[in-house]
Amino acid sequence: MSSYSKWIMGGLGWAVGGPIGAILGFLMGSAFDGMNSGEYEYKGSHPGTRTRSGDFRISLLILSAAVMKADGKQLKSELDFIKSFFLQNFGEQTTRHYMHAFRDILKQNIPVQEVCLQIRNNMDMHSRLQLLHYLFGIALADGHAHPTEVKTIEDIARWLGIPDADLVSIKNMFVKDSRSAYKILEVSQDASEEEIKKAFRAMALKYHPDRVSHLGEEFQLAAKEKFQQVNEAWNTIKKERGF
Repeated sequence: MSSYSKWIMGGLGWAVGGPIGAILGFLMGSAFDGMNSGEYEYKGSHPGTRTRSGDFRISLLILSAAVMKADGKQLKSELDFIKSFFLQNFGEQTTRHYMHAFRDILKQNIPVQEVCLQIRNNMDMHSRLQLLHYLFGIALADGHAHPTEVKTIEDIARWLGIPDADLVSIKNMFVKDSRSAYKILEVSQDASEEEIKKAFRAMALKYHPDRVSHLGEEFQLAAKEKFQQVNEAWNTIKKERGF
């Protein structure tokens, strides 16, 4: 089946694993073609070979590609951000396999909405919030959030079923204005001291790193950064209000 294997395996992947399964099937088909042509030496299991639907790591790659392609540019700073994240969290050998897969994913037309709906059905809310945090990190990798990238992330958030209040909160951890501290805590600027304290306690609980402990230690570092943003927002308002 040689040159058609990627499409056959992609179709099989879609049948058994939805859009994410289709993408994984395409990657496996590409690896098979490469082995037959002598162009690609396949070593070990391709990332996601036996990945269940909604797997967090594969979701990172697929949605990373969607954000990178949003503004029509694929910047080295964005790729470096993704590679650095995987190196820090998964090690060099695993990262090498994932980055090879990522190059193939970037060449595909990604059915972003369908992928998001599959993730939504297979991933808990705390993991989806962490995924959103990571995507904003890609958008800001070059120091500037392009409007089309932000719009893509906002669409992804809604397709993932993330409430608007959570989207606004996380967005303001990256794209800041004079009201960002209040937006992060999901309160209005005229909220009372008691309302702000209550909101801080709720947000601290929502974004505590232990909430994503089931994803492994590799994802808890990013969760700690988000938790720190909540604390910084609280301290900013405390200083501003004098309480």
